[in-house]
Amino acid sequence: MSLSRLKLVQNSFKYSQNINGLIKNFGKYSSLVINERKMSEESASKHYDFNKKYSPIGDKNVWVEFTALARDYKAVNLGQGFPDYDSVKYLNEKVLECAKESSNIFHQYTRSPGHLRLATAIASCYGKLTGREINPLNEVLVTSGAYGSLFNAISSFMSENDEIIIIEPFFDCYAPMSVIAGGKCVFVPLKPKSDKDVTTSADWSWDTNELESAFNSKTKLILINTPNNPLGKIYTREELQQIADLCIKHNTLCISDEVYEHITYDREHIRISTLPGMWERTITVGSAGKAFSSTGAKLGWTVGPKELIRLCQSVHNNSIYCCPTFIQEVIARCFELELSRLDKDECYFRSISAELKPKRDRLAKLLIDAGLKPVIPEGGYFMLADISKVAPNFHSDQTECKDSKFVKYLIKEKGLATIPNTAFYSDEHKIIGENFIRFCFFKDEKTLEKAAEILKNLHID
Repeated sequence: MSLSRLKLVQNSFKYSQNINGLIKNFGKYSSLVINERKMSEESASKHYDFNKKYSPIGDKNVWVEFTALARDYKAVNLGQGFPDYDSVKYLNEKVLECAKESSNIFHQYTRSPGHLRLATAIASCYGKLTGREINPLNEVLVTSGAYGSLFNAISSFMSENDEIIIIEPFFDCYAPMSVIAGGKCVFVPLKPKSDKDVTTSADWSWDTNELESAFNSKTKLILINTPNNPLGKIYTREELQQIADLCIKHNTLCISDEVYEHITYDREHIRISTLPGMWERTITVGSAGKAFSSTGAKLGWTVGPKELIRLCQSVHNNSIYCCPTFIQEVIARCFELELSRLDKDECYFRSISAELKPKRDRLAKLLIDAGLKPVIPEGGYFMLADISKVAPNFHSDQTECKDSKFVKYLIKEKGLATIPNTAFYSDEHKIIGENFIRFCFFKDEKTLEKAAEILKNLHID
């Protein structure tokens, strides 16, 4: 063998050894990476549980669950509370008006507590509604929907182990927000006082002794919702005065969720903040989603004394900071239009009730004809209906309430979406709400026609 060929063989052998070494090392490295990845995943999985504040809440949400179900089955949606037509005719005009101005400032940060034009409009409106002067600089806070207002207030007012009284039925976010804040929820239920075929929300009331006994030295807050969702009850002056007297006696703050304030039919809406001794201990929650039938705007506001607004603003500053400027400018202009005609019938804050009352009455008749017992609401755009007669074969068990089972049946088998009423109750009082489901009647006539056809042929299998 020649010398050159010998060197070639030697080099080839060395190269082969290097390749074998690389393969062995690669195998070791791959095993190491895989093992480290497994260890990392096992280690990370220990953090996949909710933290202690959220663990009692879990990840179930009635809106996520039943909205998805309605969408999957293409059901006629009388579940979620929003109009499926243009109720406020000028809303798009105000959007275009702002867009055409091409103002750069509308696309930049605005004041954290609220775009000044909007805060001023809110202060002016609520000043007229409450009969007092409201300072837009320190007595108004613009938030990310009513959710934002509620979260800011509950988080800033409550300390660990403070108690909050919640009147049932209640909008489902009240209790989780209170638990996150470290508070203890004390529930006082409204109960039906009549078993007639047709009742109204006025037939529901709390037990006076039960309400009084709910207050104690640990009570920091009471949270009320009037007009109430889902019931539609508007609290009477006497009922509000009873709450006010207890708040003053026990030095308790009040969060008054009044997002349906302009949608009233059979009773005047009274603001608890206007009762003697209550302004200084009450914050009122409002919403563009309800005031201007624009749920996608996701703007809310908190109105109250500067001492309480300052606390709410602290949470807002360090979480949301500020809401989108453009939509605040739009809603400010909507407010200004309504302020110019606040005492006239064409004011949307007045006309919306006249628009919705025929829809309410029509749905009530449809429900009666279908064998359900409606609870006629005094305000808002929801109606509860007793399903006892049409759903005798549906029963609650340890995993699910009968109203939830029935709503799923309606969606899957009949193509009609509603919301189970027990979503608005604590576990201890779900038995009060399990015979009812919630309908939304703020819908286009075509939608209501489709719902009518389903209800006319509602034969439960």
